[in-house]
Amino acid sequence: MRKDFALLLLCSACLAFSGAAHAEKPFVSRIFSSSMVLQRDRKIPVWGWAEPGEAVHVLMHGFKSTAYADADGKWQALLPPMPAGGPYTLSITDDEQSVILHNVMLGDVWLCSGQSNMEFGVGNLLDAQSVIADANYPALRLYTVSRQVEPKPLAVSPDNPENIEANQWHVCTSQNITKGLWNGFSAVAYYFGRDLVKSLRVPIGLIHSSWGGTVAEAWVSAGGLSDFPSFQQPLQQLSAKFDPKNPNQTTVLYNGMIAPLIPFPIKGVIWYQGESNVGRAQQYRRLLPALIANWRKKWGEGSFPFYIVQIAPWQPVKPQPGQSAWAELQEAQAMTARSVPGSGLATTIDIGNPNDIHPKDKKDVGLRLALLALAKTYHRNVVYSGPVYQSMHIEKHAIRIFFRHTDRGLMTRDTALAHGSSVQGFAIAGADQHWVWATARIEGNTVLVSSPQVPSPVAVRYAWADTPVCNLYNGAGLPADPFRTDHWPGVTVKN
Repeated sequence: MRKDFALLLLCSACLAFSGAAHAEKPFVSRIFSSSMVLQRDRKIPVWGWAEPGEAVHVLMHGFKSTAYADADGKWQALLPPMPAGGPYTLSITDDEQSVILHNVMLGDVWLCSGQSNMEFGVGNLLDAQSVIADANYPALRLYTVSRQVEPKPLAVSPDNPENIEANQWHVCTSQNITKGLWNGFSAVAYYFGRDLVKSLRVPIGLIHSSWGGTVAEAWVSAGGLSDFPSFQQPLQQLSAKFDPKNPNQTTVLYNGMIAPLIPFPIKGVIWYQGESNVGRAQQYRRLLPALIANWRKKWGEGSFPFYIVQIAPWQPVKPQPGQSAWAELQEAQAMTARSVPGSGLATTIDIGNPNDIHPKDKKDVGLRLALLALAKTYHRNVVYSGPVYQSMHIEKHAIRIFFRHTDRGLMTRDTALAHGSSVQGFAIAGADQHWVWATARIEGNTVLVSSPQVPSPVAVRYAWADTPVCNLYNGAGLPADPFRTDHWPGVTVKN
């Protein structure tokens, strides 16, 4: 991996906190609290710990369920599916204790996970003061998972002395939105949830579980990595060499920050991670689908939606086209979005910052995630994607590129182009694999790409760089995905 990528480990919220002391298992799991959202139209498990054999009674909205604690003290009651609504009261009682939870809503719950660009709090936004002042949405509820590194799966999230507001549900208000480990609640998650509340008019719950500077394999269970030989030795050595201060050990964040949530029902996941896996982008083609399959299997709720944020451009603009590990990771994300059912990609190729790995435009990221959800999960008639490469055709000394998702026509960032106008960001190569910048013209819903330096072209790339200069959009104002038509060897690791 290039030295540049070492900077990824210096993210301001990355590796500071390593684990709170373990508390005794609570009567009611800490994922349940007043002001929470429970998943509508789904059976609702409620669980906790009591004396073995103890009967525990759960009551909400006229429905009652009784469970008995097993030999280890674990009990789990099941409430029937209910439609969106509320507020309700949820009561959990046994012969010795009682927990009453108020202001409980039924709606849709989304898990929001990843590394620092997901963790990036609203207080870090350029317009933070006005965003925070406006953040009053009673139907939007926020939950932050305690950061925890664990060698084996936890049954319950521990108390977190670094953030006493963790493991509690909060109504989204100007005061509550500022609570979080990195200057407030996740900005991407907030914008996503806010837009869903506005569009759907149902309660939305956001569970934020992320940690800056972390690798994807830390978020996968041990069993979910069985097809990766390179991870087997670290897994075998985890117990003996476990470091409670290192969140980048294989499987430790799944154990500490995902396992305690299961089987709390969720509608789907938004995921913003990949920067820390850039040096192994070809491996990420398999690793990200494995993570998705792993979480879906553990929840046992089928193929719930999983929407991926493309890692944003970073590093100085290069004068000539060439190889890019960053682009290969973006390609791996796009491949996952195309191949894994129920997934999708929110493109960010136009909203990065070459000088900052944490670009401050999170509003557009949240909006594009919300468009994905509205179109693919809620079946609303909205445009959710920019132009996506479909096919190519060689025409003498040029290559014509065909696209999907050209809604209302191809254009540049600001102005619709007439027939014959040029587009930035395209490179072209012959069989010698030598890339040069190309002239690209929009012709209808296609782009014709050529260069006098390449009289016999065989391949085209678009926006293939750490920080590309590119400007192709569709009429809905969404940017074209980076792509390449070749399958030539890259620069990143496969194992």
